[in-house]
Amino acid sequence: MRSRTATWFEAKIQYEKVMEDGLQKKVVEQYVVDALSYAEAENRIIEKMSAYISGEYEVKDLKKAPYKEIFFDDQDPQADRYYKAKLEFITIDERTEKEKRSRVTYLVQARNLHRAMKNVDEVMSGTMIDYEACAVDDTKIIDVFEYKKQQADNTADSDTDGKQKAAGE
Repeated sequence: MRSRTATWFEAKIQYEKVMEDGLQKKVVEQYVVDALSYAEAENRIIEKMSAYISGEYEVKDLKKAPYKEIFFDDQDPQADRYYKAKLEFITIDERTEKEKRSRVTYLVQARNLHRAMKNVDEVMSGTMIDYEACAVDDTKIIDVFEYKKQQADNTADSDTDGKQKAAGE
């Protein structure tokens, strides 16, 4: 298990998909992208999806994700689903000696619901925080696109207009 903290955006893309029976159907699929702004998120999702989609497509929705951290299951090749896990962290206020609960949402990659909870427990076992799982829900997220820094020798690329583009864009 590895976790990654970043600013995540959820994007919905509408395009015509060739179905198993050979017919084309308009579908809307949800993806997650790592970006610093809405403009960067839209550019990155268009760049990533253009490799998979031929024909017209449209970014139907783009919003900041309700989570800052994603738990990736790199060891399980069948971990193809994403779950939203809502956890309550339990702390004791030393002054009033009352229990305080704060909710945090994570995105968890796993093959099924049981495995998602196991992955949460695995990551949280490395902390000293007391927590309770409030909810673990399946999502419609197809994939997560992480930002990957390009090598230092590729510091600038030119696009078709001759403008300079920073590495990683």
